[in-house]
Amino acid sequence: MAVPAPLLALSAACLVALPPGTVMAAGRSGAPADRAGTATLTGRPTATTLTTRPAAAIAGRVGPAAPTRLARSGKLAARACAEPPLVWGNVPRAREYFGVITKCLEKSWSAHFARAGLAFRKPVVRFYDEPEQRVCGVRWPSGASAFYCTERGTLVFLLTGDWIEGRTDLYPLKVAAHEYGHHVQSLTGIRRHYEARIRADHARQAELGRRYELQADCLSGVFIGSVWGSLSRSQDDWAAVVEATKATGDDDDRRSHGTGGNRAYWLKRGFTAVSPAACDTWKSTPSRVS
Repeated sequence: MAVPAPLLALSAACLVALPPGTVMAAGRSGAPADRAGTATLTGRPTATTLTTRPAAAIAGRVGPAAPTRLARSGKLAARACAEPPLVWGNVPRAREYFGVITKCLEKSWSAHFARAGLAFRKPVVRFYDEPEQRVCGVRWPSGASAFYCTERGTLVFLLTGDWIEGRTDLYPLKVAAHEYGHHVQSLTGIRRHYEARIRADHARQAELGRRYELQADCLSGVFIGSVWGSLSRSQDDWAAVVEATKATGDDDDRRSHGTGGNRAYWLKRGFTAVSPAACDTWKSTPSRVS
């Protein structure tokens, strides 16, 4: 999603709900999805924080060569990640799930950064039982269930809704890896470069936003590929998450994350290569970032 000027502190909010009837895993169908704009921002929800140390001024701590060094950093090392099960209506289990997955992401990316000689800072992770009126200093994005606050280096996960409750597919893991991909973009200066290009060429804001989001899709594939050998998953599970990703592509009303075909393309590209070098959406042809 293109980032309006007042919301530059907030990464594009990823609308993670899927259309009704989408196949979640081989032979199974998911529950009807929430639609964008249906989130209720009332009441006093409970928020919990996994990581409490602020990650302020991330973008200002990296050098101009960091994006190039990430691209030349090689493959993400194979690592074990024990994916917990999810249970319908069980908020503590959802919190446990994302707690485990974000720690897997942290271990993988921090080790990769160390090998590449890049500075790493882990993100803050915040969980919410319901959407709040404000998060990270801005209004909760309408319809969003997971997103990354860039200036505060914070991953936000909503622990309720059809996007997470009772899921048996890999889609929640893919979403977490996508949002962590935005953290990687911030740490390496890619996000800073992206915002500078928007300011210099506002007419290309939507296109540049798609390049930014599709790169995060690719980085999520890189992570999934690196831990695939440890997941108790089959090729049918992989095919299902590719189809689920394709189902979240842009429609006629919003042009923020790329078409379903392109979202699936970059996810698969990262998964196959297991390397950030495969994720240079900035030099890709327009047809691959439409």
